[in-house]
Amino acid sequence: MSNKWVGIIAFVALLVGIYGALVIAPPDFEAQDKPLSEQTQYLSWYPQARALSDFNLTKHDGSDMSKADLQGKWTLAFVGYTFCPDICPVTLAEINSVYPQLQSHVSKTPLQVWFLSVDPQRDTVERLAEYVSYFNDDFVASTGEHKEIFPLVRSMGMMYSISDSTDDPNYLVDHSASIVVINPQGNIIGRFKPQHTPGELAISDVDQVLADMPILLSSSS
Repeated sequence: MSNKWVGIIAFVALLVGIYGALVIAPPDFEAQDKPLSEQTQYLSWYPQARALSDFNLTKHDGSDMSKADLQGKWTLAFVGYTFCPDICPVTLAEINSVYPQLQSHVSKTPLQVWFLSVDPQRDTVERLAEYVSYFNDDFVASTGEHKEIFPLVRSMGMMYSISDSTDDPNYLVDHSASIVVINPQGNIIGRFKPQHTPGELAISDVDQVLADMPILLSSSS
């Protein structure tokens, strides 16, 4: 076969490839132009982003934590306590299981995982450090006085309550089980709600987190 025919065949193959890319499987520019809230499948978006109340907490490494620590990054936040017998350890373990995959989708804006303890009486800095490092050294844990925590949790659209006497060393704390999403401006945009299946633990499905968060992580918001 002459070089002339080889060149013609190659050119035709190129045209077919371009046609297939643009017509048969065109780039979904329309989807990319949609608001992020319309691109995700599972995240329950709030009608508008919520500003968090001001707070001054202490991290598991002993340093201070405020709203400034939420600026410039996407944050997955979870409310709980280290003595929690089920929901907290399972949820943190599940988040950790998909954390490497989430990190692989980070473009310009970092991702952090924040565990907010609502049990300051028992959750000392030392205990928080030991607890959170069991799951992942990159995770952040913090706590503070109830006067700081309570309005903060409410501004997240979450709740917690201690119905038992704290004189009992094994008292339980009721708390929301959603995974909250905080944008790089430090505002709450929505949450992944726990799945309520009879006979099963009500925790957020991290497969849903894994499906939606890469969209946010790759955005410029």
